[in-house]
Amino acid sequence: MRATEGIGPAGLFCRTVGEGPPIVVLHGGPEFDHTYLLPELDRLAKFARLVYYDQRARGRSAGRPSEVGIDSEVDDVDRVRRELGFGSVAVLGHSWGGLLAMEYAVRHPERISHLILANTAPAAAPDWVLFREHLMRLRSSDEAERMEEIASGAAFGAGDLEAEAAFNRLHFRPALRDTDHVERVVARLRTHFSPESVLAARAIGQRLSEETWRSEGYDLLPRLAELDVPTLVVHGRDDFIPVALAERIADAMPHAELVVLDCGHFAYLEEPEAFARHVEAFLRSG
Repeated sequence: MRATEGIGPAGLFCRTVGEGPPIVVLHGGPEFDHTYLLPELDRLAKFARLVYYDQRARGRSAGRPSEVGIDSEVDDVDRVRRELGFGSVAVLGHSWGGLLAMEYAVRHPERISHLILANTAPAAAPDWVLFREHLMRLRSSDEAERMEEIASGAAFGAGDLEAEAAFNRLHFRPALRDTDHVERVVARLRTHFSPESVLAARAIGQRLSEETWRSEGYDLLPRLAELDVPTLVVHGRDDFIPVALAERIADAMPHAELVVLDCGHFAYLEEPEAFARHVEAFLRSG
């Protein structure tokens, strides 16, 4: 199945593949681009039209990091929807992309036909704290010391791609069951980045974190409770984001279904057939 790609609305790099109901795909990070989702997520193109894009000033998308915040991120989702020419679309967000998808949904519920949250990040500041505490318990003291050593080094501070990969290899080690999958994910994270754009993406990630999880009182759960949108929450039993945090999101939403797969943080990669089967059934159910 042939994919088309190029610069889309407002300088955003877009990739489209498949035919059927449109799904706008929101990648995680927020410091990465959509490349790490490929090729496994393309399995959904058998029954849907997938529209990937690199979020502003990341990957191959244009933009100044100083202009990026949660408001501009939500606006960009809507720019992509308008470019498609649809009144409403399905939105699939992975990890950080799940939080962005929820932000878009609570602001523009009439523009979403279906919401798919894959291994989503927490929806509230207190749950983010619980996630960080859980993550610390998953790491050995040696791993934590090694990550601190890398992060404080000159190479990492300069955005060196090898230092970045070494850090991410340790960061995502507890996120996946299979070591081969860790290597596969890490190899894809910075495919379209330079040291300079790595530093820019980190600055964006810090700002978005400050505007959401690190912002006192940040909590999407009450607004999600008012959301009249069919929602599928897919999470991994061994995700480094605890299943209980995904359950809180699903329980808060009146039309949400939670599916827990035997995988870690990358369900589309670790359980591709099951992931695609659940998404297809969800979309076909109305």
